[in-house]
Amino acid sequence: MVVVPNAARAHAAGPETDVTSASREAVTSGRTSLGIELGSTRIKACLIGPDHTPIANGSHDWENQLVDGVWTYSLEDVWAGLQSAVADLFADVQRQYGVRPTTFGAIGVSAMMHGYLAFDSEDRLLVPFRTWRNTSTGRAAAELTELLGHNIPLRWSIAHLYQAVLDDEPHVPDVRFVTTLAGYVHWQLTGRRVLGVGDASGMFPIDPATRGYDKEMLAAVDGLLATHRRLEPGLALDALLPQVLCAGEEAGNLTPEGAALLDPTGSLRAGIPLCPPEGDAGTGMVATSSVAPRTGNVSAGTSIFAMVVLERPLAHVHHELDVVTTPAGDPVAMVHCNNGASELDAWVGLFREFALRSGHGSSSDEVFGTLFRAALEGEADGGGLLAYNYLAGEPVTGLESGRPLVVRTPGSSLTLPTFMRASIYGAFATLSLGMRVLTAEGVGLDAMFAHGGVFRTAGVAQRFLAAAIGAPVAVGRTAGEGGAWGIAVLAAYLTSGAEQDLGEYLRTRVFAGADLDVVEPDAADVAGFAAYLDRYQAGLAVERAATLAL
Repeated sequence: MVVVPNAARAHAAGPETDVTSASREAVTSGRTSLGIELGSTRIKACLIGPDHTPIANGSHDWENQLVDGVWTYSLEDVWAGLQSAVADLFADVQRQYGVRPTTFGAIGVSAMMHGYLAFDSEDRLLVPFRTWRNTSTGRAAAELTELLGHNIPLRWSIAHLYQAVLDDEPHVPDVRFVTTLAGYVHWQLTGRRVLGVGDASGMFPIDPATRGYDKEMLAAVDGLLATHRRLEPGLALDALLPQVLCAGEEAGNLTPEGAALLDPTGSLRAGIPLCPPEGDAGTGMVATSSVAPRTGNVSAGTSIFAMVVLERPLAHVHHELDVVTTPAGDPVAMVHCNNGASELDAWVGLFREFALRSGHGSSSDEVFGTLFRAALEGEADGGGLLAYNYLAGEPVTGLESGRPLVVRTPGSSLTLPTFMRASIYGAFATLSLGMRVLTAEGVGLDAMFAHGGVFRTAGVAQRFLAAAIGAPVAVGRTAGEGGAWGIAVLAAYLTSGAEQDLGEYLRTRVFAGADLDVVEPDAADVAGFAAYLDRYQAGLAVERAATLAL
């Protein structure tokens, strides 16, 4: 869910001279905030006004590449995509307001969390960027989890670094700096090697008391690394990682070189302040005002993950749960599933192709909506169908690789509505397994806020998610700009609200009066999903067999 202020609806509804004039004045005077988020399939730029309303946006589509068995994006594509998204935003501003931005009040950068970007003493990239999607760090993650008594998932940056040490990779002795994608972009724009605490918490465990890296755990890992004698002797892990900052802290200013990277035309001025760079999980929390205890959010995209802000520490270590933080540094339990809505998107694409070949030209959104609404008529338990959305490995269920599957029994109900319901259930099934672990820990949840493309069709995915997690699910009636809007809000918080607690700032200045659609779990859906999930767990043996055979 992304809820934008009521003023956004007036702007979206049609041209209003006073709104347009106010937005133009905000652009020309630099009283705006720019948010940029590098997602897994799209780079988005969102410009907001002083009231946090989106006034312009831009985007650029991109895709990760599987190169030599590694999921990656090239740095050339990073900058080409950023420049394209910013240029698209500038064009949108010019089209709406007849002016071109030359400055902003503040800028924020967000990106996919985790992964591995390693640089040498000359700031050269040592190996291609290893994204969160890679699952080749099993031994490292297991050893670090045992050493620290803290779950270290496969995708965390420290797992990637230690796996490179275990594998005796040639580049390891030259490593002098490790960061995330958001940290890298921010570094190039400002010269500052810093990271927001939420993103940093996906690199290495954070001490909730200091809101910095846990010093005892740093010392333990330093000792472990020393036994392998691969890193530069005497080089402490703390020196390799970015400095940790909390929301609202000063994180540097746009340099002339950075301005040229964002806008090669030369019209963008240097000197603009930047907020701490954050991960997509943190910006999702901001974009849904889910930073207080007993609140949480689900973000559904290429991956799907749930974030629940904790009232107290977890009693046990669980491989299904990460412990990360909000952008303010408060502990969060995260259920992260590598596989989200991509397989659903593929099926929608197949049905759209059929529609086009049948002479019925329909947009992707129309086909998407038609199929999702049909799912409401499907059998509540999936009718004997199972859908596995595993394009990649899935740590929550212990799979190192994935094979998308649709499995059914001979007596199953193969109708379009039931097929679509089973497919949407499949997108939420692994998340539900992780949420069960949270429930067993006694973690309280008052409501879950949801955002992502699967929630655009009103009352479908939202209803099924409520059944999957057994809690009310709230979705905003007006879609904003997702994580790009969230990081733009954090940029605004840097300049206009840092004297307030982040939760209070969001509650009183960003989300006051926001409209929500809240769906309670339906008893029939809950029972149906539970039956589906039991079959789903039993059928994981089929998924494992497929990964071995194909």
